[in-house]
Amino acid sequence: MTTKKLTDRQIIDLIEKNADIILPLTNGEPHKLLDILEENADELTNVKIHQLLSLQQRKYMEGAFPGKLSHVSYFLSGVTRNLFHQGMLDLVPNHFHEMPRILKQCTNLSMVMAVASPMDEYGYFSLGTQADIVSEFIGTIPFILEVNKNMPRTFGENQIHISQIVGYIENDRPLFEAISPPVGEKDMKIASYVAESIQNGDTLQIGIGSIPNAVVSLLKDHRHLGIHTEMFVDGIVDLVEAGAIDGTQKFTNRGKIIATFAHGSNKLYHFLHNNPSVEFLPVSIVNDPREIAKEERIVSINATTEVDLFGQCASETVAGKYYSSTGGQSDFARGVRFAKEGKGFVCMTSTAKNDELSRIKLSLTPGSVVTTSKNDIDIIVTEYGVAKMFGKPISERAKQLISIAHPKFRDELTFEAKKMGFL
Repeated sequence: MTTKKLTDRQIIDLIEKNADIILPLTNGEPHKLLDILEENADELTNVKIHQLLSLQQRKYMEGAFPGKLSHVSYFLSGVTRNLFHQGMLDLVPNHFHEMPRILKQCTNLSMVMAVASPMDEYGYFSLGTQADIVSEFIGTIPFILEVNKNMPRTFGENQIHISQIVGYIENDRPLFEAISPPVGEKDMKIASYVAESIQNGDTLQIGIGSIPNAVVSLLKDHRHLGIHTEMFVDGIVDLVEAGAIDGTQKFTNRGKIIATFAHGSNKLYHFLHNNPSVEFLPVSIVNDPREIAKEERIVSINATTEVDLFGQCASETVAGKYYSSTGGQSDFARGVRFAKEGKGFVCMTSTAKNDELSRIKLSLTPGSVVTTSKNDIDIIVTEYGVAKMFGKPISERAKQLISIAHPKFRDELTFEAKKMGFL
């Protein structure tokens, strides 16, 4: 088989003017390939790197190569958040499941650069912890791979044959590990309310954060749970090892754990390697509300930062400033509503800043944006209880939300709600 191993020179020669280069999320980010682009940026013309959840801050994100190499974000991370606030990079609003469509319609879709596991005996690489926004383009646009022996070999629609790539380089760097946020007493109380509603045989979507992690920790005695989630997290491994997950009662992909990307600890990455029970599918499938709804008993568990008395959730801004982006929360909010017995939980602690601020407000903080709309919200949970929103009038929503606010803010919220005619 003819080698397709590329030199730095060959890679730069493949980059056209005005190219739009698409990268996967998290550990799919090809660090050595990006090094090559930065080191040779003077030879590039108006090349844009498109990515969600970048792991490493780079010079091109800071505007170091004007007119040469720049960054477009679709979900802010810890390394891009401040740069966005300083006006150094663009952020494109999106529903996660529509990302491939956005890229098709709004970019030149010039090339994908991605990390992959080593090629197998049949000539196939695996995108490992990823399918996300890039696997849909396999076989249709040029791919350059950064082959890393530490990337687990996984299954699903993330296999790419040697004949489908322009070429590859090698870079055996360790994968980044996600640090699980600490789970507090309030998180566990919230989680207990959610866990009470999860039945044996339900299929779960598990979001990011301490509260979803806390929910998972309470489900180890459940049985026949399924997983259909955008992000594969460590807690899923714990549930498999406890015998809680087998996927036998799922309505789609029976017996399979379905995700579009994974990010966690090395324990998770070892679990994924050559594990046929896990399949990674494109986000346009995993997060499509129509696909989600086929899982008739799906339960989504997500977090937010504040809620107003209409039930609108601002989950991507903090104190009126952009923090992340929409991600898949609204995808699953819609999907569970279409599902026959779907349930959608959006969770938060009732206060911020050591109980100085209520997260339940008459109206959202100026500058905040709505992630999950009042029409899509199902159930909101704090450490003080559960508020069911779906099909409820504004007056009932306000009453229920006030009842799960911190007690020190309830009188003020009631006064403001009456003043606005909500009560």
